[in-house]
Amino acid sequence: MVRVAKMAAGYGAKYIAVVNVDEALALKAENLKTPILVFGERTPEEFEICVQEDLCCFVNDLTAAKQLQKIALAVGKQHPVQVEIETGLSRYGVRWTQAMPIIETLVEMDGLKLMGVMSHFAMSDELDKTFAFTQIERFKEVLTQMEKQNVKVSYKHMCNTGGFLDLPPAHFDLVRIGILPLGVYPSQVCRRIPGLEPVMTVKTKIAMLREIEKGDNVGYGVRYKAPARQRIAVLPIGYGDGYPRVRNLGEVLIRGKRAPVVGGNAMDAMMVDVTHIPETQQWDEVVLMGKQGDAEIDVHEIAKLKGSVSYDILLGWRSRMPRVYLNDKTNP
Repeated sequence: MVRVAKMAAGYGAKYIAVVNVDEALALKAENLKTPILVFGERTPEEFEICVQEDLCCFVNDLTAAKQLQKIALAVGKQHPVQVEIETGLSRYGVRWTQAMPIIETLVEMDGLKLMGVMSHFAMSDELDKTFAFTQIERFKEVLTQMEKQNVKVSYKHMCNTGGFLDLPPAHFDLVRIGILPLGVYPSQVCRRIPGLEPVMTVKTKIAMLREIEKGDNVGYGVRYKAPARQRIAVLPIGYGDGYPRVRNLGEVLIRGKRAPVVGGNAMDAMMVDVTHIPETQQWDEVVLMGKQGDAEIDVHEIAKLKGSVSYDILLGWRSRMPRVYLNDKTNP
């Protein structure tokens, strides 16, 4: 988070967006100068932290507005806030048909400064954009009412990565690209940008090589029985590190070739068949996600193993795995 935030700030991001106060404080501790936007709903206790640390937060009802105003006035601040317009996700925010009263009230409240309004797509990265365009029109309804009431804000924003790629009419003043700077697309069907490559590779090394005989079992649950004599590589990584808990599914890259996972992978180990790669040696590099030679295993392939999405896999790699940063230019 810190590395990505510093890189984004160095390239001129208007905000660094986070989902909770703890993340915001972690960035503040790194002396990040770019304004921080905290999504979601905040407790009264968190409002105090937001005011103290100058964190822009969302205020979507009058009760919260009054709580935050009291704290801001007590310290003599005009605290920046934004409003989320709920246009069809039914998550956070005030319904688009009920948004103007809270917006008009915030504009008049001493101690608070309305910086922006936003919404969020329920489905922006699929081929069918019907509902996305419905949400855009709902959001524009609020913007039109704001214009009629002469309510001006610095930022109007709606697009996540899918919206940025496929919905230019919704770009407005800001776009919120979370996964795209990592070189990963949110779906298989959204627009591609030539030259964009994933920034993240997940690697390990072969810890042990063993020969097994026909009929030998591999892994917990006795889910794999060798059909013939095989050479098995043991990898010191498993679902405790973030790789999906699979049985006889998935592949890794060794010496530029695909090696299938055999048996049920464990918390801290998994086994792969390298019989067809006779040159394999102990401590050879293994790529679980990324490129090796001309071969590649992308995050979407791993997500299919888990029946999930790329976001889930990227978030799932555990902290006990060391991070090695290459070309770390956080101050371009």
